[in-house]
Amino acid sequence: MSENKMMKRINQEGQKLRQAKIVYDSKKYATTNTFFNTADIVLISVIDNELGVLLIKRKEMPFQGSWAIPGGYVDANKDLDAEAAARRELAEETGISDVYLEQLYTFSTQSRDPREMIANHPVRIWSVAHFALIDYTKVHAVAGSDAGEVRWFKISELPELAFDHEKIISMSIDRVRGKLSYSNLGFELVPEEFTIPELQEIFEKVMGEPLDRNNFRTKLLKMEILIATKKVKKGVGKPAPYYRLDRNKLKTLKGRSLF
Repeated sequence: MSENKMMKRINQEGQKLRQAKIVYDSKKYATTNTFFNTADIVLISVIDNELGVLLIKRKEMPFQGSWAIPGGYVDANKDLDAEAAARRELAEETGISDVYLEQLYTFSTQSRDPREMIANHPVRIWSVAHFALIDYTKVHAVAGSDAGEVRWFKISELPELAFDHEKIISMSIDRVRGKLSYSNLGFELVPEEFTIPELQEIFEKVMGEPLDRNNFRTKLLKMEILIATKKVKKGVGKPAPYYRLDRNKLKTLKGRSLF
């Protein structure tokens, strides 16, 4: 979605709020008279052959009935910081907890939220966005009280999104791909047992591009983080041995990468 199209949708939501004669009490959530924060979360996973994200369907205005990433207000009475708010909102809206979140960026463009247009005091609504790369098969997402539905979507099949959430998702994916070059983030998607070709396929799906098979295998074996099992995967050609990941060893290799 283009920037102009996104702002047009936000303005349309502002008109809906005005027509509904809704008054937005900015003092309810404001940390000052002018600015206050929300926390949004982009959960990224590999679904079939491409990246995907977890979305919720909003139950209330603005963008009622639209799909959005999970998130909500930072509550001064409940949340120690923005990350605590992100964890709380994620659990309340999707039932997912115990996810390692990283802060992405603070989105603070004026009028990114249509509630700024109907507030009874001048406000700016900022979003402190967080992201995580997870294996979606290992979590069970259930719509909470603030969400009508919760569902995983492939990036190629994203619906029209609320607020500036398309921009937040795009930046999150760029950050994940960038971190693969200097962190062990990609191993968050590794199953309990895997072959080296299967592991390479996971990394290729995240990166969105093919990787050299020989270089990948050589660098992976040099990291000495694989534990051989007695199982093999049979098929065309030479059987491929199954491995498990030595996660304790992996923790000692912080900063090393396959790329």
